[in-house]
Amino acid sequence: MPAGDAATPEPVHRSLGLTDDEYELIREIQGREPNHLELAMYSVMWSEHCSYKSSRIHLKRFPTTAEWVLVGPGEGAGVVDVGDGIAAALRIESHNHPSAIEPYQGAATGVGGILRDIFSMGARPIAVMDPLRLGPLDDARSRWIAEGVVSGISGYGTSVGVPNIGGETVFDECYAENPLVNVLALGIMPAERLVLGRAEGVGNLAVLLGSSTGRDGIGGVSVLASAEFSDDGSDADKRPSVQVGDPFEEKRLIEACLELLDRNLAVGVQDLGGAGITCATSETAAKGGAGMDVFVAPIPQREQGMEPFEVMTSESQERMLAIVEPGNLDAVLEIARRWEIRATVIGEVTGSGRLRVLSDRDGEVLADVPAKSLEEDAPLYDRPRAEPADLADRRADSANSLPAPADVAADLRAMLADTSWVYSQYDHQLFLNSVETPGGDAAVLRLKHPTTGADTGRGLALTTDGNHLWCAVDPRAGSALTFVESAMNLAVVGARPVAMVNCMNFGSPEDPEVMWQFSESVDGFTEALDAFGTPCIGGNVSLYNASKGRPIDPTPIIGVLGVVDQLDRRPPGVTLVEGGRLLLVGHGDPELSGSLWAALHGHRGRGTLPAVELEHAKAAVDAVRELVADGLVLGAHDVAQGGVGLALAELAVQSGTGVTAARIADHAELFSEVPGRAVLCVDPEQTVVVLERLEQAGVPVARIGVAGGDRFAVKGLCDVALADLTSAWTDRLPDALGSGTTQG
Repeated sequence: MPAGDAATPEPVHRSLGLTDDEYELIREIQGREPNHLELAMYSVMWSEHCSYKSSRIHLKRFPTTAEWVLVGPGEGAGVVDVGDGIAAALRIESHNHPSAIEPYQGAATGVGGILRDIFSMGARPIAVMDPLRLGPLDDARSRWIAEGVVSGISGYGTSVGVPNIGGETVFDECYAENPLVNVLALGIMPAERLVLGRAEGVGNLAVLLGSSTGRDGIGGVSVLASAEFSDDGSDADKRPSVQVGDPFEEKRLIEACLELLDRNLAVGVQDLGGAGITCATSETAAKGGAGMDVFVAPIPQREQGMEPFEVMTSESQERMLAIVEPGNLDAVLEIARRWEIRATVIGEVTGSGRLRVLSDRDGEVLADVPAKSLEEDAPLYDRPRAEPADLADRRADSANSLPAPADVAADLRAMLADTSWVYSQYDHQLFLNSVETPGGDAAVLRLKHPTTGADTGRGLALTTDGNHLWCAVDPRAGSALTFVESAMNLAVVGARPVAMVNCMNFGSPEDPEVMWQFSESVDGFTEALDAFGTPCIGGNVSLYNASKGRPIDPTPIIGVLGVVDQLDRRPPGVTLVEGGRLLLVGHGDPELSGSLWAALHGHRGRGTLPAVELEHAKAAVDAVRELVADGLVLGAHDVAQGGVGLALAELAVQSGTGVTAARIADHAELFSEVPGRAVLCVDPEQTVVVLERLEQAGVPVARIGVAGGDRFAVKGLCDVALADLTSAWTDRLPDALGSGTTQG
């Protein structure tokens, strides 16, 4: 073969995912040609997952400060002061791509990683939530993914001893090949125990705690989250990049790390998440204004013959890095022995400002880079943005132009789905703190002091929410409405929002329409957060969510933490009481675009979302919260997906109590999804008091019906046996997915 015909080998930097421009920037930083190990370190640290190089420019617009915010974005978790000397740590992360390839381990290690983010701050994890987006139930692969994901979350969370207190499960065709597995975790700590990941003090030691390092997580999410899946089904070769978790090791690691921090034996603690040892050592050094020497040989390795680049970039699970003063090393090693975890000195803090990788303490220098360059010098891209060329035509096509349904009850049956198949596989009563468990609008936990266990008489509430159908129509308005929905979810359990975290799940950043969606979404959340006075304290960006050339619908998912100032009774819950009066609270707009009803009838991504004045929505949220706090509500449910119709139907089927409703003009009023509204069930003798309170608050309210009987009737629209709706609600997921005993 002539020499000129030989295929030209791909440059190493491209094979590692670095662009030519990024390679030239590395050469400029180094002042020389980088070696393979250095390129590998830059490639994982400059990936989308670790550097947010396509999103940082937009994320800076979020409001992130408030007097109660102790730690904002940029650390392992956001932290807020919730009173009584208690701080709460909150974090949400995605494990989308690993879960598409290996559902059980992808989801399980997503739980493990988010828990380490929490206890790396000094907080004990007390709750997990899992907002999931999965493919349609009639697709065999989607069912396999769903079963594996749920089993992975259950197997890890229950084994490690942290309750799963809620979330969401949505099935839709746009997630058929690319599920979204987002996981939120909450932890609490005495405020004085708060610790940050800092490598300070020249001569201090870097101690690796926990599992050995293997090839099972090389590149991990930093690789998988930075590329789309193939069209030919060949993604099985990416399985080695999916980490393998050990929840029992994680449990021991939690206890050991919290004891280290309680005894002030660690200067800083850092999770080994994306990019593994490279990330933990470079970030702690950079944040501490220091350097670090890392020794490869002492690092416990579970496989023979591992190359230095494999050791430095592996994302093997259940590992933490502690910065320890030499005089405290023996005490640290003793704690590790008692909790039966490995503890190995793998490095030393220096004053050089450089991250050096050596074969051994006195061995060959294998890599030498400025520590800050791996994070702070990562490229920052202002990617091109472009709204869809046919946006004007899309927005002119309202779902209100669709024919009225011939059978409203059939549409309600199609919308109903009881997700208890999912959460019945989780343990949500660990710690015995759970007051409102999965199945309601928001979870509620008793707030107990983390040191004494004393009940403060107050509570923490959590909700996770997202609506891809809204955001496919208008990512800006859809994101704002998502936060309004979260705020009302907290209100119906008597909580006020104090912090938000977000998981921004979008398609390829190289697509200008996707970046337009992303930027619009950030602005929508910012407007809502400003209106409600709620800070964003952290989050995660997951890009390249697409399969076979089809990006997912824009799916920003948020977690919002609320505080119940006086938890002296159970929240009313999604329930009805026989004879209770039904009130619809809040402003409404009978626009069906972006609604679940419209999607059922083939109308997606078109029209204009119903208008919501954020000031009016906040007034309704505040009024509902005060009514619940004062014990004037017997049952409550927010109005969001499915509109008033689905809210009433869910109240009825969950309580086993029928509904007779009126004053709903047509299917548009029944199924329009204006958030910032709620259906309340109140005692007949308290109805006047409630109406007067709402009038004084300037919040619209309508009497729409009475609870009772065994039928679900909306005057002029439908009249169906409650048992008919209940069977549709209870049977859909078990019929599709089985008994819920599938193991990964």
